Amino acid sequence: MCANNNSFSAAENLPGDRHFCHRFVLCVYVQSEGEPGAVFTGDTLFVAGCGRFFEGSATDMYRALIDVLGALPPNTQVYCGHEYTVKNLQFAKKVEPQSKAVADKLSWAVAQRDKGQPTVPSTIAEEFTFNPFMRVRESSVQSHAGKVGDAVGTMSAIRAKKDVF
Repeated sequence: MCANNNSFSAAENLPGDRHFCHRFVLCVYVQSEGEPGAVFTGDTLFVAGCGRFFEGSATDMYRALIDVLGALPPNTQVYCGHEYTVKNLQFAKKVEPQSKAVADKLSWAVAQRDKGQPTVPSTIAEEFTFNPFMRVRESSVQSHAGKVGDAVGTMSAIRAKKDVF
């Protein structure tokens, strides 16, 4: 329990319990009664992106993003460790060039940064609309990756492309 009897829990099975992808990444989920939760994702999930696979694999990242973070309530606010949103959305536009969700979020993010404002937080629900790493089960992302029917292979392929973007 935290101050004011608010609950605090390190989300069980989040990637921080072992070397995952980018140093010791600990994701922490907090929620006050009656309020949307918030997850602090460090270097695992970014707005419209994800961390590099330094010490983990595409399978590990899939599990972290889809099975664990993706299972949080859709209105969970996502607080990431870095402000990479514009660059991540530029990459997302390459992956899904016809996506209105990506185009709209990119336009908004550029305007925010031009005003010196942050683009964080997003929500889990929003990430499923424009984050290519949260959309690896979608045929449009799989087609871009050349891995139709293979969500983990798609994760690996688009992360490799993002690494040199």
